[in-house]
Amino acid sequence: MFIIGLTGGIATGKSTVVEMLRRKGTYVIDADQLAREVVAPGQPAWQEIISWLGDSVLRTDQNLDRVKIAELVFSDPQKLKILNGMIHPRVGTRILELTREIEQVDPGAVVIYDIPLLIEAGMQEMVDLILLVYAPRELQLKRLRARDGLNPEEAVQRLAAQMPIEQKKRYAHRIIDNSGTLEETERQVENFWSELEPAKKKN
Repeated sequence: MFIIGLTGGIATGKSTVVEMLRRKGTYVIDADQLAREVVAPGQPAWQEIISWLGDSVLRTDQNLDRVKIAELVFSDPQKLKILNGMIHPRVGTRILELTREIEQVDPGAVVIYDIPLLIEAGMQEMVDLILLVYAPRELQLKRLRARDGLNPEEAVQRLAAQMPIEQKKRYAHRIIDNSGTLEETERQVENFWSELEPAKKKN
């Protein structure tokens, strides 16, 4: 088994690259999806968050209101740290459980851990190779505002909650620059995939 830790910054286009690699036959474990699962109504993390922030962060269907929570925590690093402490360990446990399940059915699998906060959460040791999806900060801000309808201050706050993308470059074994056209990104993914066999053999 070979594990790729795919990371990047918010609005760098990680999902685009993940889908390209999924089409190559990789297994994908999506940390954001797992984060939603561990805070589903009735789950321990859900109960902890309600006890901490109160019922005002609940929607009528009892799911957490992610927009409200973001408004409360992204402007306060200490609150963000507390929230991550409730979610990240449980996500990490689920990632390991799913990895074991994949290994049982396909020991030679290539598995992608799609983890936006891979480096911030100190999960680098869980992977064999770190693949960074890169876009420059100004492009991140532009995409983020367009995608989520944020004002400039909100977009900057969201970016500030993550390690700067330029700093993440230091941790990456491979980089996909997703600031150009879709075709340019596809070419880089093809090159990465062709280089992966030698990397797996070194592992």
